[in-house]
Amino acid sequence: MELDEMKLAWQQLNQRLDRQQALNLRLYRERRLDKLRHGLRPLVWGQAIQIAFGVLFMLLGTAYWAGHLETLHRIVLGVTVQVFGIVMVAFAGRILHLVLEIDYTAPVLDIQRRLAQLRAWRVRIEAPVFAVVGSFVWIPLLLMEIHWEIGVDVWARWPAFVGWLVICGWISLALVLMVVLLAHWTGRMRWITDNAAGKAVRKAEAALEEIACFERDG
Repeated sequence: MELDEMKLAWQQLNQRLDRQQALNLRLYRERRLDKLRHGLRPLVWGQAIQIAFGVLFMLLGTAYWAGHLETLHRIVLGVTVQVFGIVMVAFAGRILHLVLEIDYTAPVLDIQRRLAQLRAWRVRIEAPVFAVVGSFVWIPLLLMEIHWEIGVDVWARWPAFVGWLVICGWISLALVLMVVLLAHWTGRMRWITDNAAGKAVRKAEAALEEIACFERDG
């Protein structure tokens, strides 16, 4: 009888330990996921700001080309800036959609898969597109600003200067490509991709890895 009582006591103790371990795991998971959720907020705020700037560029571009329908190159400048604004809004909307799709009650592997999609979008799509567009979009913005502020149509008066600006854009893009190639040759592409993914994504991935390690060790 005493042996049976000891076995029962051990079983009850093991059950309490299992429940305590499960509780600790759940509390740890909730704390880390809450930190992850808060860590992604700067990314969300950044996309909201990007949408605001995108709308601003859309309005500026539309106002410019709509007010100069008689001149082809002015239409080109305005439409270029308008399209850039649309791209900014669309890309920010895509990122917000990916963030909102994350279910923090789902298994860790599912959340990691969602973050992998977010990283892939930022690294493979967003970063290359903005690297190319950013090398040139400042040109129409500059020409529009000069025309609005001092009334000089640089493209019409000094087309060679516009050509020089375009060359500067190609040089800027070439420098970006050189940095990427150098990182590839020196084995530092992870640094490039991590910076493209953003600090918020990196911190979220680290938090999930900590949860996964805790679950495995547990």
